[in-house]
This record gives sequence, structure tokens and C-alpha cells, in this order.
Amino acid sequence: MTKKKQISIEFADEFQKRVRKLFKKYRSIKQDLTPIIQQLQNGETLGDRLSGVDNNAIYKVRVKNSDIKKGKSAGYRVLYLLKKETKIILLTIYSKSEQANISTKELLSILQDFYGE
Repeated sequence: MTKKKQISIEFADEFQKRVRKLFKKYRSIKQDLTPIIQQLQNGETLGDRLSGVDNNAIYKVRVKNSDIKKGKSAGYRVLYLLKKETKIILLTIYSKSEQANISTKELLSILQDFYGE
């Protein structure tokens, strides 16, 4: 029986900054994110792949915000980059109740900041 490789998770500065900001309003954000991070570490590919971002394998995951009790539709959106088979980078997070979507331009800017270009 082969053992699945553990996926390493990295957090982009933008992701960490936004989590800190959201934590001030939504105190359960860290508990809400824990199951998603664990699933990603176990090799599950969550969410929908975004188109229009070159060849990057970027996915958007809907996450329930347990502080507002409205389900996933009004919860968080987590965007992550599937860097390698064994590495995922959490790029950003936003609250759907505060921001409708993230623009391609904003996402490319986050990628550029992450890669230091």
C-alpha cells in the first residue's frame, strides 16, 4: 500500500495580512480555515479552477463563515495556487459579504508580489 505524500502549504503575505484583518471582525476564521487546510494537505484538490490567469493552476474555494450563519455562499473565498504536486500556496482570502469578487488584475498583482517580480 502506497502512502500519500503530505502536501506542504505556504501562506502568501497577502493571505496572512487579510486573515489578520478579517480576524478582527470574524473571530472564528482560523477554525473555519483549519479543515480546508487539512484537506489540502491530504492531497484533495478543492474548489474550482480559475480561467484567464495564464497557465497558473489557481483554485477558488468557498468556505463557510461560522460567525455569520449564512452558509458558504456568504462565507469566505480562498484562492490558492497548486505549485507542484506537493506544494500549495494560499494566495488570498476575502469575505463574500464584503467583496463580490477578485479581479484578474488584483490576482496577478498578488502573484507578482509572491514571486517578487
